[in-house]
Amino acid sequence: MTDTPKPVDLSKPQGSIRRIVAASLIGTTIEWYDFFLYGSAAALVFNTLFFPSADPLVGTLIAFVTYAIGFLARPLGGIVFGHYGDKIGRKKLLVISLLMMGGATFAMGLLPTYASIGVGAPILLTVLRLIQGFALGGEWGGAVLIVSEHGGDKHRGFWASWPQSGAPGGNLLATGVLALLAAFQSEAAFEAWGWRIPFLLSGVLVVIGLWIRVSVSESPVFLEAQAKAEAAAARGETEKPPVVQVFRRSWREVLSAIGVRFGENISYYILTSFVLVYVTTHLGLPKSTALNAVLIGSAVHFVTIPAWGALSDRLGRRPVSLIGSVGMAAWAFAFFTLVDSESFMVITLAVTAGLVLHGAMYGPQAAFISEMFDTKVRYSGASMGSQLASIVAGALAPIIAVELLREFDSSIPVSLYLCAAAVVTTITVAVTRETLGRDLTRNRDEDPKQAEPADAPRVRV
Repeated sequence: MTDTPKPVDLSKPQGSIRRIVAASLIGTTIEWYDFFLYGSAAALVFNTLFFPSADPLVGTLIAFVTYAIGFLARPLGGIVFGHYGDKIGRKKLLVISLLMMGGATFAMGLLPTYASIGVGAPILLTVLRLIQGFALGGEWGGAVLIVSEHGGDKHRGFWASWPQSGAPGGNLLATGVLALLAAFQSEAAFEAWGWRIPFLLSGVLVVIGLWIRVSVSESPVFLEAQAKAEAAAARGETEKPPVVQVFRRSWREVLSAIGVRFGENISYYILTSFVLVYVTTHLGLPKSTALNAVLIGSAVHFVTIPAWGALSDRLGRRPVSLIGSVGMAAWAFAFFTLVDSESFMVITLAVTAGLVLHGAMYGPQAAFISEMFDTKVRYSGASMGSQLASIVAGALAPIIAVELLREFDSSIPVSLYLCAAAVVTTITVAVTRETLGRDLTRNRDEDPKQAEPADAPRVRV
């Protein structure tokens, strides 16, 4: 007879929660560095090196199309990594995703350009971008879940928000390296070979990330669920694959996750990627102006995300998310008005304030989405919801913004687009039930009350 698995006590953090958080944060920072590096390069040099065109905005638009292709691979990565992450564990899949992402980015630094091999250059670049997207599709779910599932529910919003800081951390690193090179290199030297350095640097970062990531322990919540699944299998019980269970029983939660991410995703890529195009191409300012503004904004963003996550542990996931989405809807119009001033200080203020508001949506998001799903399908559900949103939101955001700017030669349509996206997230959060206080060890079939957690108190002591 198979022994009944011993329940996991999550009233106290399992192992060293700080070590788990550090490993997830460093890993996600490296993976986002790789992913965002492509976006920054697409806005700055890929348009001429891989997609030459007589019209600079057309070349940039094509470069952003390949940028979007990386997003198309993310749901597939979410399905594959989610399935195996729910079957064999979070840790193993996080190691694989880091290797795939780092390898693809390093290879980009070795690619010949269009001038050397013609159409083969953008084809190879696109293939590597697909590998990046596939890897990142599995990274986010695993990184936030292994943190969420290691600690108790009292501070889950705070701890789980740290892997979220990996996004601005990676962008900060990518933009910082590019800004440093742009400051000490001529335009000709940067376009000739300097742009390759940040991509090749990824190889070193991956080695560091792997050394840290392999040292963490597997999620205790997953281990308990795995023991239960093995006991059920010994009794002859079978279960559908996790992705099938998600779409059968948790499709509402998947839709909620998509809506929660919609405005957050679009706003982030407009604030950090499209702004590079707008400042350099539309306003005609130096690359360093836009890069340094994003650099400073990302630094502030990095430290404010955990603050918003901590606040969601007291007020709830929904109120904090609404602060961000409603604020972003209004800031959409002030943002470009400030950027049009062409003052570095004012542009930096515009980007930084926008990223602080974005952090209010992004900080609680890891805990919010994790708490929507049961353990046996949590990796699959969280990954599918977040990565499907990346296709309809983040993948298209720079393309739509560039096309709107090219068509109307004005930022007003872009502001309307950003505002509408924030409104979608506001409505979604407003109709989604609060998840604060959800016991991650309890599944719906064991405790039906977990299917619809009661609204959490607004203030916790």
